[in-house]
Amino acid sequence: MKDNDTFGWLSTSHRKKLVLMIAAILMVCILECVRLGVIMTVKSEYYMQKADELHQRERRIKAKRGRILDRNGEILAANEVVCTVSVIHSQIEDEDKVIKVLAGELDMDVEEVTKKVKKVSSMEYIKTNVAKDIGDAIREYDLPGVKIDEDYKRVYPYNELASKVLGFTGADNQGILGLEAKYDTYLSGTNGQILTLSDAGGIEIKGSREDRILPVDGQDLYTTLDVNIQKYATQLAWETMVKKEAKQVSIIVMRPDNGEILAMANVPEYNLNSPYELNYEPDEEETQKDKMDLLNNMWRNFCINDTYEPGSIFKTVTATAALETGVVGLNDSFTCSGATVVSDRRIRCHKTTGHGTQDFTHTVYNSCNPAFVEWGRRVGTDNMYLYMGKLGLLAKTGIDLSGEAGTIIHKQENVGAVELATMSFGQSFQITPVQMLRAVSAIVNGGRLVTPHFGLYTGSSDGSVVNEFAYSTQDEAISSQTSETMKKILEGVVSEGGGTKAYIDGYSIGGKTATSQKLPRGSGKYISSFIGFAPADNPQVIAMCLIDEPTGVYYGGTIAAPVVKTLYENILPYIGIERSVQLEKNDD
Repeated sequence: MKDNDTFGWLSTSHRKKLVLMIAAILMVCILECVRLGVIMTVKSEYYMQKADELHQRERRIKAKRGRILDRNGEILAANEVVCTVSVIHSQIEDEDKVIKVLAGELDMDVEEVTKKVKKVSSMEYIKTNVAKDIGDAIREYDLPGVKIDEDYKRVYPYNELASKVLGFTGADNQGILGLEAKYDTYLSGTNGQILTLSDAGGIEIKGSREDRILPVDGQDLYTTLDVNIQKYATQLAWETMVKKEAKQVSIIVMRPDNGEILAMANVPEYNLNSPYELNYEPDEEETQKDKMDLLNNMWRNFCINDTYEPGSIFKTVTATAALETGVVGLNDSFTCSGATVVSDRRIRCHKTTGHGTQDFTHTVYNSCNPAFVEWGRRVGTDNMYLYMGKLGLLAKTGIDLSGEAGTIIHKQENVGAVELATMSFGQSFQITPVQMLRAVSAIVNGGRLVTPHFGLYTGSSDGSVVNEFAYSTQDEAISSQTSETMKKILEGVVSEGGGTKAYIDGYSIGGKTATSQKLPRGSGKYISSFIGFAPADNPQVIAMCLIDEPTGVYYGGTIAAPVVKTLYENILPYIGIERSVQLEKNDD
């Protein structure tokens, strides 16, 4: 007799499988209901936002980049309003008209415009940095699918001035080099957005409201530069380069007490408003090189990106170490015969007939190599490296520009008698000009090792300070007593030694000259330099001039010292340093 149960015809095993299947289906349904409930309640806001995004078209509103100004508020880098022209393919109604208008107004090749207009994409940029009057003219055509958005273009009012310090920006206004790159986080600001509603096909819904997220402008950067000192230093550097037919000329002007750089000229400079154009006509050999290599070389800042042998200016460090360690006194003397022998190496003095017997002070006045070989021997390798370290010559300065080069020097354990001898007068190692300037600053400012820098603070559009920058200093790099002694000796270098061509009647100037032979030795190429500070008893300003590969006379005391003299004659009164002795007027 058959079972009357609904599933009586099924075997027991089949019944179990059917029940399990029904249970599984019910479980999936329950889970889907739970998931739908979560989507509709807990995650409703998230999915509504996603849905809106599917129907919103986004265009960027570029933030206005912060300006760069000198210490007196003079604008060095600003912004100009321009336009970005783009098209949205799905919204274009008359392709031929769009192509004709854009090619004509933007002065672009028809084929190039056609390719962009016909490209099927969410948005295609036609041209950036379009003059505002041209952008306004295109807007008047009221062409569906053509978008004109206001934008900002970086402009530099002084073109080439301080180009290797300021640097420039890229197509998206991001900092590429110099201060523009170093302070990009502060200068760049935050871009905004324009959001418009579109249908599923991406076509903008007419009459829909635009939502705007306003951009946040970048902060202004106030620097230590003084545009008037920078102008004059640049002019002087150009005149010197032309006169001496030199490869390049650099002038740095800094406050030795705190490291604020008032000017840094590196000529030839380049035009910041067209930074990808070479500032010279390349010769036949250079035309074979990659243009990017030529541009990178043009953009280099010799004062921080390159190293050189400092030559006799380094004798200020050897003299300081000798006084600090007590191995030399002011009354110690040395007899120079014109040369000295160290191991198997004969080291000559620039005065081949010799200086005769001279006290310690006059060995500095005369920049006598054999004498400094002796002073260096007394100091010894360990103390030489100790004081090079104390004066910041074994580490980067920390200047607020990217690409600072580091010291190239023998490992201390590998320094023998010959290496120590040549190091004592500034050969056989390489540093950057700004390292040397920093070291001399510490020697004459009482022993304080400062950080050379450009950034003072950032400010908002109303001029209020937002971020004030602080820089590390190290006190007592040397004793104040040694500093006082060195200031007097270096003042004597200018008043009666090798730096007399930097002497200015009525001003107390201290300084040191150098003539560095470029590698390879025997090439006949030199770097002539001079560092001078004023007033000698209480330095308020320190300046350095470097002339790379001058033709003809190449001695630093002869050609670099007069440059600093001319610089100081013009800028010392400007910065408020008056003559201590009034010059007699000539009525003739």
